[in-house]
Amino acid sequence: MSLAGTFFAADGRMRAMVDCFDWASTPLGEIANWPPELRASANLVLDSIEPTWLAWGPDLTFIFNDAYHPLLGGKPAALGRPLEEVWREVWPDVGALVNRTLAGESVLLRDLPLRAERGNGPEDTWFTFSYTPLRDSSGAVQGLYCAVAETTQAVRATQERDEAESALRDLNFSLEHQVAERTLERNQLWQVSHDLLLVADLDGTWLSINPAWTRCLGWSADELVGRTSEWMEHPDDQARTRAEVAKLAEGRTTLAFENRFRTRDGDYRTLSWTATVSGDRLYASARDVTDDRARAEALAEAEDQLRQAQKMEAVGQLTGGLAHDFNNLLAGISGSLELMNTRITQGRLGEIDRYMVAAQGATRRAAALTHRLLAFSRRQTLSPRTTNVNNLVSGMIEMLRRTVGPSIAVDPVLMSGLWPALVDASQLENALLNLCINARDAMPDGGKITIETGNRWIDRHGARQHGLPEGQYLSLCVSDTGTGMPADVIAKAFDPFFTTKPLGQGTGLGLSMIYGFAKQSGGQVRIYSEVGEGAMVCIYLPRHRGEADEDETLPDAASDNLATDGETVLVVDDEPTVRMLVADVLHELGYTAIEAADGLSGLRVLESDVRIDLLVSDVGLPGSMNGRQMADAARVHRPDLKVLFITGFAENALLNNGQLEPGMSVLTKPFAVDTLAGRIREMISEV
Repeated sequence: MSLAGTFFAADGRMRAMVDCFDWASTPLGEIANWPPELRASANLVLDSIEPTWLAWGPDLTFIFNDAYHPLLGGKPAALGRPLEEVWREVWPDVGALVNRTLAGESVLLRDLPLRAERGNGPEDTWFTFSYTPLRDSSGAVQGLYCAVAETTQAVRATQERDEAESALRDLNFSLEHQVAERTLERNQLWQVSHDLLLVADLDGTWLSINPAWTRCLGWSADELVGRTSEWMEHPDDQARTRAEVAKLAEGRTTLAFENRFRTRDGDYRTLSWTATVSGDRLYASARDVTDDRARAEALAEAEDQLRQAQKMEAVGQLTGGLAHDFNNLLAGISGSLELMNTRITQGRLGEIDRYMVAAQGATRRAAALTHRLLAFSRRQTLSPRTTNVNNLVSGMIEMLRRTVGPSIAVDPVLMSGLWPALVDASQLENALLNLCINARDAMPDGGKITIETGNRWIDRHGARQHGLPEGQYLSLCVSDTGTGMPADVIAKAFDPFFTTKPLGQGTGLGLSMIYGFAKQSGGQVRIYSEVGEGAMVCIYLPRHRGEADEDETLPDAASDNLATDGETVLVVDDEPTVRMLVADVLHELGYTAIEAADGLSGLRVLESDVRIDLLVSDVGLPGSMNGRQMADAARVHRPDLKVLFITGFAENALLNNGQLEPGMSVLTKPFAVDTLAGRIREMISEV
């Protein structure tokens, strides 16, 4: 058969042909002269809706129907022409098919691809050709009949199926290849992994292990597979391990579970496990963390040693500073006492006062030094009360201006509506004074100090930066226009005895005292500074829900502190010198003084019928009973007993963190005799 530009021969090969035919058409009227059998076949051709043609007679005259016309391509004038003449250039191929048919053989050519004319032009199509001999009345073959059936859809469906099957085969091959690769990779990982890999059943019986087990523990696979691990587990870990396996059997996942397994050599290795269950199998991975734990312990030990070394360095710095300052103070005290003794022996009594003043001054400086140390360590005894910080600052402005001198301006910027604070007002005054003195020293050529108060709401982010719980605070900030501080100085500024001042011009306890006071008051202190830009130190104190107390009036120094009507005071202190001094003061004031050296002795007196108007006791007493416990036990029998604790160390735990019951008070050692006398008279006289 032929289309425009192509020809398919009997052997199925596509042959090129020249599309250059130009024949006159043959009238269909000639069919009327054909024999009846031929006319019948011709009518079949013309009436068929499928492409059909026939060739008849010695010349094999070629006729076809309209359905076949598109298959002719450029040969519309082929009608009525001899078949050999129509396909002259390819007759050798066409003739082979024709001759087989003329010999009486029916020939079938399946699914031949052709270019057929469609509405949008030539398209690739497929056809099946059926050649049938045409016989005359005597049975002799006089021609051939060809029915053409288009099989394009079937061929394309077959092609699509073949392509799909091919793609499926390729996919299967690819998947098989990938599975093989993954299996190989898994097997390689299983073999070379340093992690200990395990497959077990839900009872914990080991089914498969990788070689890492042998490398780690020394046991062979034959010794491990088919058994549970109980025989290898450390006795202290067996119960925990069995419980973990039971959790796995319930469908839970194990993460970072640790236990110890015995090696062939008898040692134990610490393993960290990750495990899960899928179906009826338990899959686990263990990592030997023995060396990691040893390194971590060694690192922790090294860190402890470093912290201890740093602590000892700090203690050395602290004790060195204390020794320096106290030796100076003790030299002043002991020297003054020796010279007083010498002058008394010599009868030169007029010179005693100067040495007495010197000794008392050294004593006060020693008391101030210990007070600062206690403030730094947050062990000082505080007397917190609700305080209006604005009023406190306003009351100190003139004194601060006199202290810093005329070359420095002091400018208060006080916030209206400032929240009150629960704070020891005298200690806050002392802190403010120290900050202003430090600011003055940072401005040798003069400048300006600004004292600013404000309400602050510190959120979570700010709380992390300030080292405080989030919440409401009031701030007291002192800023200057001085030289400023570098970062390394700011980092050490709160360390005890750290100072940038020349030797002899500062103890290095001012900022450390402020830091301890702020922390003990539930707040914080922070320094903000840059070199050449001045500095600002801010004290943050928690807001107190309550009204500020009225300013306390100072007691009348000339008030009468003498005893009346046989008033009796019990003095309990383990230091004989303190007991002696307190008893002597009491005797001079007319009190009856009873002394005890420890809590049990004092309690025996308190449980007797002796009149006791006031208990004066140290807090930290030797033996099984401290001062607070003694006072609490005594109040069972004497519920109205008044107690004055005298202490050189703020044992907050013993004092219930400063929460004293009514009728109790605290006086910090060392104290002035007049202060002691006034406090005793005040407490006994209280109703």
